[in-house]
Amino acid sequence: MTAPARTDRGSEELIRAEEPVLAHNYHPLPVVVARAEGAWVEDVEGRRYLDMLAGYSALNFGHRHPALIEAAHRQLDRLTLTSRAFHNDRLAGFAERLAALTGTDMVLPMNTGAEAVESGIKVARKWAYDVKGVPADRATIVVAAGNFHGRTTTIVSFSTDETARCGFGPFTPGFRIVPYNDLAALEAAVDETTAAVLIEPIQGEAGVLIPDDGYLAGVRELTRRKGCLFVADEIQSGLGRTGHTLAVEHESVVPDVVLLGKALGGGIVPVSAVVGRREVLSVLHPGEHGSTFGGNPLAAAVGTAVVELLETGEFQRRAAELGAVLREGLAALVGRGVVGFRARGLWAGVDVDPALGSGREISERLMREGILVKDTHGSTIRLAPPLTVTAEELAGALGTLEKVLTS
Repeated sequence: MTAPARTDRGSEELIRAEEPVLAHNYHPLPVVVARAEGAWVEDVEGRRYLDMLAGYSALNFGHRHPALIEAAHRQLDRLTLTSRAFHNDRLAGFAERLAALTGTDMVLPMNTGAEAVESGIKVARKWAYDVKGVPADRATIVVAAGNFHGRTTTIVSFSTDETARCGFGPFTPGFRIVPYNDLAALEAAVDETTAAVLIEPIQGEAGVLIPDDGYLAGVRELTRRKGCLFVADEIQSGLGRTGHTLAVEHESVVPDVVLLGKALGGGIVPVSAVVGRREVLSVLHPGEHGSTFGGNPLAAAVGTAVVELLETGEFQRRAAELGAVLREGLAALVGRGVVGFRARGLWAGVDVDPALGSGREISERLMREGILVKDTHGSTIRLAPPLTVTAEELAGALGTLEKVLTS
């Protein structure tokens, strides 16, 4: 890594400077990152930290991956934005390769993950009216408790997290919430008005909750039998994180619609997409949905480079192989500060003994030891290192976690 970035202000002063001018919708760990490369970041004083969060999977390929940086630089010198009022020379190739990678027919490019979810909701409702024949304005979508699909007003309408909901009503109707990992409850909630079942194959924000074997296959069978869509939110779980291109592949499941984001932008630009069957995405017609920045040439160039990295299968294999190292290391800590964990690929939710501190407190202790993670609810922390992390780096992080929990 090159020399630390120069700044006139240190970390403490920069954190204080944010207070009066930034809305207080985040409570970050007290580290001010100035530079990064691979799995490592540096603060303004030059202290180095191993990034074990990877931007909630937005940095699956590490910070500043050379192939992605090169693709962005090359496109910056040519063309960055046209809007969708015109065609651009990068979009077709991006859509072709993303569809091939995910085994789908069509692509609807957007920008952020929340936009992909909102777009998926609109597509599902339009399909319900145009294809299924649900009466106007009566379409329902079934979702799972504990979900995290974003923070727009429509999305928080079907959240069960009161912190995300409180103070933001009135809420958008048309959603039914059932327990996650409960096929019987799901079946009871689906009726002739149901446009889609929208779920995360693994619930990340809830603590990396992995459903029972057979749950995703059961959702697929139920939605086919009941005549509604299966929409899988793979914004965090997709694009290599779990050891497959998509997490649904662990059960050989093919949803009707898949929502992608985060890693699709390579940690450089926000890129998201709705991908799915032609007969579903074909319900959209000009003027019914759009995005000025969706599918812009810079995003398409970076997104194509991301797809190229995944086409080799290298990163999926790394996630699977290093995931075994992660699980083995966490298993050794059960009873020694860890009361339980859930892991798939390079993604884990770790439940720390509450007597040792909250998830936030454990995260702060790890930060002081040079490891960056993020807490979720209670005393649970999440681990999601870049897929470029080495076995040695991963072992070092697990050793530091052991030190923090047992010292």
